Amino acid sequence: MDKSFEPGQIESKWYSQWESSGWFKPSGQGQPYAILLPPPNVTGTLHMGHAFQHTVMDTLVRYHRMRGCDTLWQLGTDHAGIATEMVVTRLLAPEGKSRSELGRDAFIERVWQWKQQSGDTIERQMRRMGVSGDWSRTMFTMDEIPSEAVRETFVRLFEQGLIYRGQKLVNWDPVLKTAISDLEVVSEEEDGKLWSIRYPLADGSGSLVVATTRPETMLGDVAVAVHPQDERYAHLIGRHLALPLSERQIPIIADDYVEREFGTGCVKITPAHDFNDYAIGQRHSLEPINIFTDEAKINANAPAKYQGLDRYDARKVVLADLDAAGLLVEEKKHKLQVPRGDRTGQVIEPYLTWQWFVKMDGLAARGLELVESGKVRFVPENWINTYRHWLGNIQDWCISRQLWWGHRIPAWYDEAGNSYVARSEEAALAQAAARHGGASVVLRREDDVLETWFSSALWAHSTLGWPNEAAMAERGFARYLPTSVLVTGFDIIFFWVARMIMLTDHFTGEVPFKDVYITGLVRDKDGQKMSKSKGNVLDPIDLIDGISLQDLLEKRTSGLMKPQDAPKIEKATRKDYPDGIAAYGADALRFTFASLASHGRDIKFDLDRCGGYKNFCNKLWNAARFALMNCEGFRVDTAAPLALRTEAERWILARLQHCLGEVETQFAAYRFDLVSQALYEFTWNEFCDWFLELAKPALNGADTAAADSTRHTLLYTLETLLRALHPLIPFITEEIWQNVAPQLGIATPSVSLQAYPRAADIAADATAEAEVEWLKAVVSQLRRIRSEMNLAPGKAIPLLYVGGNAADRSRADKFAAQIGFLARVESQRWLLPDEAEPAASAAIIGELKLLIPLAGLIDLGAEKVRLAKEIARIEAEIAKCNGKLGTATFVANAPAAVVEQERQRLADFSNQLKGLRDQATSLDGI
Repeated sequence: MDKSFEPGQIESKWYSQWESSGWFKPSGQGQPYAILLPPPNVTGTLHMGHAFQHTVMDTLVRYHRMRGCDTLWQLGTDHAGIATEMVVTRLLAPEGKSRSELGRDAFIERVWQWKQQSGDTIERQMRRMGVSGDWSRTMFTMDEIPSEAVRETFVRLFEQGLIYRGQKLVNWDPVLKTAISDLEVVSEEEDGKLWSIRYPLADGSGSLVVATTRPETMLGDVAVAVHPQDERYAHLIGRHLALPLSERQIPIIADDYVEREFGTGCVKITPAHDFNDYAIGQRHSLEPINIFTDEAKINANAPAKYQGLDRYDARKVVLADLDAAGLLVEEKKHKLQVPRGDRTGQVIEPYLTWQWFVKMDGLAARGLELVESGKVRFVPENWINTYRHWLGNIQDWCISRQLWWGHRIPAWYDEAGNSYVARSEEAALAQAAARHGGASVVLRREDDVLETWFSSALWAHSTLGWPNEAAMAERGFARYLPTSVLVTGFDIIFFWVARMIMLTDHFTGEVPFKDVYITGLVRDKDGQKMSKSKGNVLDPIDLIDGISLQDLLEKRTSGLMKPQDAPKIEKATRKDYPDGIAAYGADALRFTFASLASHGRDIKFDLDRCGGYKNFCNKLWNAARFALMNCEGFRVDTAAPLALRTEAERWILARLQHCLGEVETQFAAYRFDLVSQALYEFTWNEFCDWFLELAKPALNGADTAAADSTRHTLLYTLETLLRALHPLIPFITEEIWQNVAPQLGIATPSVSLQAYPRAADIAADATAEAEVEWLKAVVSQLRRIRSEMNLAPGKAIPLLYVGGNAADRSRADKFAAQIGFLARVESQRWLLPDEAEPAASAAIIGELKLLIPLAGLIDLGAEKVRLAKEIARIEAEIAKCNGKLGTATFVANAPAAVVEQERQRLADFSNQLKGLRDQATSLDGI
């Protein structure tokens, strides 16, 4: 092995070998274990959220593969209709071309070219992260297999009466000129204004005052509503108002929606341009009037003066005309929630338009039943409340989009506007001919495409070949559905998770997955959401390979939606990364993600953590080099059992057994943070810091049998640890394992093909643990004293034992050589019964006192100061114990074991305090 760990030199080598050897493919043997990759959008590159989730999924897949499961990780990408159209439209701009100039077919061809480029980039990034999915089965949502599933689903739902076309209010982006989902609408508080407008009664007998933040929409008003129990207006209900600036009269209606205490208690009703007003309009059978074009300009349904004006230009003219007519009562500042499209940043309009919808009430009831019954389990379980909320307040699903890129809706129209939903144009023509008495009919294909979430909702069963029976048999439909777990974010529980549950069950009778592991968002170190405009976005590949400050600046400031943000972003980047970003490698990044993957929390990603886990990888590398150098030429007799000759060997295997038990428990609970913590602590603290040191006396001693036994245990423990770590940090573990395995007689070509170690395969040894923990405590106390006394590392010290019990005397004798070696002790003896304690620095371990005589070693004054500090610390600990034990509720309610543990702590601290005070007294006499 090389002297230092260089991740860049080993990552590409091992990944290409893993993939080319076919080790990522399902084996067909063992218990099926399947995971669906939430397909990333083909809109560029992966972000930190992807890298985090891919780490979690890959860790699960590698773990279960090593446990003998038949693992399938289904990979793929999503066509992402709106997002991809926007990217390609922006790419056309420098060429002087536009989407409309190219036309539908030529534009779609350009999108396919972009998809190939972006898809390749995403796959390269995933490989760099170590993703061990079956690339031979990777799927794109517009490949033929999922496209057939989309067509079949649409037609069947239509035939079942669950899909219909209707005119409803939708979120409308006037720049993209398409409906968008709630997920694509971002509402934030902004500064606005509130205008109070007088609406005269039609008979001239008075007026009502109405407040609005959108005065231009009054051109589409169809009523003014008051509360039915508002005495101020009860006599006006049923009468009519003269709508200002229009030639129309509108009724005064009563509805419980109105809040009497808010404003004047009068609300203008504009069903075509407000979701709440739309619901009121339906209750009162009010015909909505749409006054906007698809570009948010005033259309022909408004008075001629305003037609053709942009919505905000129209607002200015409307306000001026109201003021001139004496109808503008008041204008004041007002905070309001403004909905904007997350792609364009433009204000979204509630817009009345014809769309295709899925009826959701029955599907939602079934989707809720499947989760409530436990067939689908949320982890953490509290996310079921979010799921319940969405499904309990569900509306019919608008599935059509006014785009070109996507699954074109399988519907055709004749000249009379009659629609025909069919699996093919031939089938639609047959339907039309039947309708028209056998006559030949010319049909026009529906221009709209399905929203991306429609095809994504079929991901679990479409990727397994449904509805094509041959493809289903080939891809293992019956074997891998339901899949084992879905790893995804909380923000798409409704938009994706719920719809997958509903549609997979509806068409296959199976749930799509048994568990849903919900992750938090990856935020920056200060807890801020990562975004280009804030300049805090991190590219996972930059963390793996490193990036210079100059390249980072260029990357962060190019292509900004608001170029004016560039100076702010540059300043923040220079502050946070004055030297750019160092190369940490994929393993350190993966371990960082795993260590932060706690239930129910967003992730504050700090590069310092990444640096810490790069150090962890270096620690493991150096430990392996130590083991290999000390075992050079040593070969294990594979026919002979592991023979343990030293307490240190028995101890490290017992600690390994505990570690593996904890890992098994936490993997089952999806606690990746606790998995990584258990492995980190065992690797760093117990294996590297202690066992390697405890092994040195045996390795360098005259007892050949003990030396060989220690070598065997050293290699065995290291190899087992590498297997345990492999799902988390696959590259470094593979590289080291390839050097260790031959010395253990292992002929398997990869650590990934080895069985994952189990706690049950290693014997526990409580006696060895107790023995070595005593040794560790002695050495630690002696090292602490040496440090506090500022003794040079090479300076040998004398050691006196005082008190203690029979076990202490036995252990002191057994571990004399190790204590001498590890603590640089030149002499060890027990204080005689009639011998006075010399002036010494002391430490207390249970009933045993350790004394290091001070004569010729230290400054007595400094030692008195040290003792005083230690006495103060122990007194504080005793006060805490007394505080707990003196509280009646603690003693009465805490588990008995906890109370007893606290009492034992108090006894131990009291014993230590006595010894320290005695030592301080002895120093005072010098």
